[in-house]
Amino acid sequence: MREHPFASLISNDDNGLPFVSHLPLHLEDRGDAFVLLGHCARPNPHWRYLEARPTAVVTFLGPHAYQSPKIYPDLARVPSWNYLAVHCTVSATLIEDPVAKDGLLKKLIGDHEPPYAEQWRGLGEDFARKLLAGIMAFELEVVDLQCKLKLNQHRPESHAALKAGYAQGNEQERELARWMDSLGMGVEEK
Repeated sequence: MREHPFASLISNDDNGLPFVSHLPLHLEDRGDAFVLLGHCARPNPHWRYLEARPTAVVTFLGPHAYQSPKIYPDLARVPSWNYLAVHCTVSATLIEDPVAKDGLLKKLIGDHEPPYAEQWRGLGEDFARKLLAGIMAFELEVVDLQCKLKLNQHRPESHAALKAGYAQGNEQERELARWMDSLGMGVEEK
């Protein structure tokens, strides 16, 4: 969640349909709970849906990549996709206090561009107040967490070939290979 902070926030709109906003979230570990901090532009109706129905879902998509059937020793296979994801059920609380909003923004700035904090402070109080009035900030307390992981087709004989291919691939594929290493996959069974 920290390595891939750009998440999908999913709520129900006033018609009962899913409403999705894609946004960066800051993860805080508060000892007994994880809390996600974020904001959206005030014209985005998502904050109103959170106010009316505070239970929502947040998904984080980690590394993902195509899986070719050529890694299998037999030809009776199909392509697939491997991935890591986290799904969180959350309870939302809106933050309207400008000082609290400013603190939340500084945490997001710290996650993505710490040197910008000085520029933000230099913009002046009036300018910052206008910008803060234009957003709705929120805390999303994680009440349930599910990790979704697919790194194979349940065919151990192909793990080594898959991992070797991923290790030579793009950044997403190399990250999947590192996960396979950490999970002990891709080692020949003897």
